[in-house]
Amino acid sequence: MILSLLLCDLLALYKALDFVSQDEMLTPLGRLDKYAASENVFNRQMVARSLLDTLREVCDDERDCIAVLERISRLADDSEPTVRAELMEQVPHIALFCQENRPSIPYAFSKYLLPIVVRYLADQNNQVRKTSQAALLALLEQELIERFDVETKVCPVLIELTAPDSNDDVKTEAVAIMCKMAPMVGKDITERLILPRFCEMCCDCRMFHVRKVCAANFGDICSVVGQQATEEMLLPRFFQLCSDNVWGVRKACAECFMAVSCATCQEIRRTKLSALFINLISDPSRWVRQAAFQSLGPFISTFANPSSSGQYFKEESKSSEDTSVEDKNRIRDQEVPEDILIRPEDVTSDPSTSNSSVKLESTMEDDAETSSKSPGEISVSVDSSLLCTLSSESHQEAASNENDKKPGNHKSTLRPEVGTSSQDSALLDQELYNSFHFWRTPLPEIDVDIELEQGSEDQFSPETAEAAPEVPTPGSPSITMATRKELEEMIENLEPHIDDPDVKAQVDVLSAALRASSLDAPEEASSTEQRSDAQDALGVSELANCRRSPDASVPFASSAVENMDSTLCYIHNDSDLSTNSSFSPDEERRSKVQDVVPQALLDQYLSMTDPSRAQTVDTEIAKHCAYSLPGVALTLGRRNWHCLRETYETLASDMQWKVRRTLAFSIHELAVILGDQLTAADLVPIFNGFLKDLDEVRIGVLKHLHDFLKLLHIDKRREYLYQLQEFLVTDNSRNWRFRAELAEQLILLLELYSPRDVYDYLRPIALNLCADKVSSVRWISYKLVSEMVKKLHMATPPTFGVDLINELVESFGRCPKWSGRQAFVFVCQTVIEDECLPMDQFAVHLMPHLLTLANDRVPNVRVLLAKTLRQTLLEKDCFLTSASCHQEAVEQAIMALQMDRDSDVKYFASIHPASTKISEDAMSTASSTY
Repeated sequence: MILSLLLCDLLALYKALDFVSQDEMLTPLGRLDKYAASENVFNRQMVARSLLDTLREVCDDERDCIAVLERISRLADDSEPTVRAELMEQVPHIALFCQENRPSIPYAFSKYLLPIVVRYLADQNNQVRKTSQAALLALLEQELIERFDVETKVCPVLIELTAPDSNDDVKTEAVAIMCKMAPMVGKDITERLILPRFCEMCCDCRMFHVRKVCAANFGDICSVVGQQATEEMLLPRFFQLCSDNVWGVRKACAECFMAVSCATCQEIRRTKLSALFINLISDPSRWVRQAAFQSLGPFISTFANPSSSGQYFKEESKSSEDTSVEDKNRIRDQEVPEDILIRPEDVTSDPSTSNSSVKLESTMEDDAETSSKSPGEISVSVDSSLLCTLSSESHQEAASNENDKKPGNHKSTLRPEVGTSSQDSALLDQELYNSFHFWRTPLPEIDVDIELEQGSEDQFSPETAEAAPEVPTPGSPSITMATRKELEEMIENLEPHIDDPDVKAQVDVLSAALRASSLDAPEEASSTEQRSDAQDALGVSELANCRRSPDASVPFASSAVENMDSTLCYIHNDSDLSTNSSFSPDEERRSKVQDVVPQALLDQYLSMTDPSRAQTVDTEIAKHCAYSLPGVALTLGRRNWHCLRETYETLASDMQWKVRRTLAFSIHELAVILGDQLTAADLVPIFNGFLKDLDEVRIGVLKHLHDFLKLLHIDKRREYLYQLQEFLVTDNSRNWRFRAELAEQLILLLELYSPRDVYDYLRPIALNLCADKVSSVRWISYKLVSEMVKKLHMATPPTFGVDLINELVESFGRCPKWSGRQAFVFVCQTVIEDECLPMDQFAVHLMPHLLTLANDRVPNVRVLLAKTLRQTLLEKDCFLTSASCHQEAVEQAIMALQMDRDSDVKYFASIHPASTKISEDAMSTASSTY
């Protein structure tokens, strides 16, 4: 029995070996024919997979290549769908092979492969059709199909498949293929062959699936055929699709609205597409409204005009340590548009000329003009309505600093020229210093609007003098009552959150404000008549505009609350702490009027922060609003930032951290759009709030910290030195990527700060990161420290650099832990590689301490030292020339390491770096040792 079993096994093995030997004896074509004729489906699938290998084996013989291609044509007729699908997956690879070997097998693809691809587009099996569609698009993308073949073989088949009597599924897929291939085949073929059938498909009354595919790809077709064809042929179809009775079609239209808008002229965009989009926003279907609101911001961005959304920064006077980055703080635009940022302090105080010219810092003017204008300024004609009044302490500080630093500047902030009489001085002192102003930072002086100054003669003429005392002033009893009422409501709204320390602090401040307003009420009421008389003496317009912004009805207490609120991170309350709450509806609506985009579109965009929208449209609608806000701001331009300011502040205090995270990631881009002064006034408080937010929000600020800080004035920038240390603390200690990003940003921040600031504030953070638990953080920190050494050494005098090197030696070179000593070697290696120190200085300050580690008791330290000396230091020609006197000490250390008892130390000290590619492996070995 056992013998018979053995004989059976031997017989089976012999047959298997005989089968293999027979295959080996066959030619490639013979094997192909053998398995292609097999009744086993898997064998035929194997043939399809091996076609490319077979072609490569016979590529030297043109006749064998043609024979293989002919067998592909026969295999394409296989009755099994899986075989046909497998074959179609190999067609792009075979086509690429034919293209590379075109001289030996000309026209192989066009004659043998392309007909198979086109025929499979109408295959009965869904898998085969999908595979052929993917193959066709891949072939078009790689430009493997000749233009003639596209016109004569591909497009006619697709047009035939989209005929009215075609199969529904095939028709839908064919329309999709036509739309996707349009950008690949170009404008000419699309207009002649694809566009007419596409327009017909947009009106397919029987199948909404076809119309939906057309709507989804409408933007791609418009971008290919251009503006004329879009406006003449496609827009009427688009209007029909936007009013389709199937909500899925309308939703697809809303999603591609931006692409369609880009292909039309400004007039059609404003007159026709805007009204059409408003209809989609108010669509009965929630899904259509949701898609429309997501596309609203991108659609508004299509109204952008480069001449009105230019970017320009006013260059402040630079300190000596800041001149190295002066060029990087400039916007690259070569031309300054006429209607970009208009600065209130740039407006001349003369009413006769205030409405005709605004001075912007730019290129030098002619000598005749420079006699009346400060150097480097141009006069740009603007309308007074373009002025944007800023009312923040940071703006006022920037303006005052600028005027102090530029004594030759003739620009004025439109402050009134108050008389020198004692009565006038007493009146101003009374208004400036009272118990309300005593406990808070004084309010900034608000620049006057040009319109108010122009109309001052008419408003306060002798005929209207009697009406002047009726103008409400901050000290009037009615305003005081409104102030107390406002403060009481705010305190009441904040009380449920009194457990929050920030909220408690704000409640205390508001309570003090309430008491102060109560104490000042009798005094203010008694001095009202005296104030009005003094205003008549001084000129009512000047005094009223001196201390009040154009929204004069806003009480001082509300402004105080606004300033205090901007310094907080964010407070979860339902009350609105902005001063706009005291606006009348008409005033608030007028403050958001602009002429760049249709006002109805902007109103809908601003309404995206309305809590009701989250319930009726989309729970993440605020996130979509935040995502597109920089594009909308760029479109509106700096002069219309007042339209978006309140919306941005609302988004910045949104309850959802994803909304705040979106703003944090884009705040640096918005700062570029707004310019330095608007950034300091409106973005810096929000930026400060993000710094205290969740880690998910802080990472957005941190990733672009350098980009944002470089846009600020150097004095404002220095304030953030004290807060950099806070980035070392995270909600989750395992979030090492946060610290790694901090190290990356600190490298960039080195150029923004003086050597003293770097030494005092950035050095402790860098040394802390060098001792991080995660190696990836330490790697970046070594680079940071080496760059810090370079900057401090180049400073005059280089005492900070010497002190830093001494601290490195004490903290790391002599560290009791081996990881610290290894970190010291890594820093030295980075300093050598990047040439952060002249080699003679390196030999004096670092090399003696580095060579002492040749006797370190830990092999890992000695291994890294051997690599550093052999593969880094000795490869530097500058060391061999400038520090030749120290070369002997280095060679002695290497010889000692070559005789080390550890084999790895011996190996890396003995091998020559040019003889092997060990450098990359050496670094990986070193990194894995700790």
